[in-house]
Amino acid sequence: MPARRNRVTRGEDYRQTVRAGRRVGGALCITHAVLRSPEAEARFGFIISKAVGNAVTRNLVRRRMKSIVDERIHAGMTGIDVVFRALPACAEASFTELRREINRALDRVQNEQTRSGSHV
Repeated sequence: MPARRNRVTRGEDYRQTVRAGRRVGGALCITHAVLRSPEAEARFGFIISKAVGNAVTRNLVRRRMKSIVDERIHAGMTGIDVVFRALPACAEASFTELRREINRALDRVQNEQTRSGSHV
């Protein structure tokens, strides 16, 4: 699980990331990302509404997402705030499908980061 320094915890940070961030859509989740300075820790937040399912299902989806994000943190991802908004299809998706979609979204954001070379 990501350490506290790697989590978006303040409501204002969630709002700023969702409103001003780059949006990458997908079948299982919507990804919002805001670039920060390259030295800053990567931070991740998760929005899993009741539309996804009951509490057990929502917590399973959140734990899976956190595990996938933890892999990216250990691979050296830095300089970004990311908020994932889970869609109801997440409840039926396998771990492999969810990993593929999250990694695709994060790769798209990182490719744009390296192309633009700019940070917020």
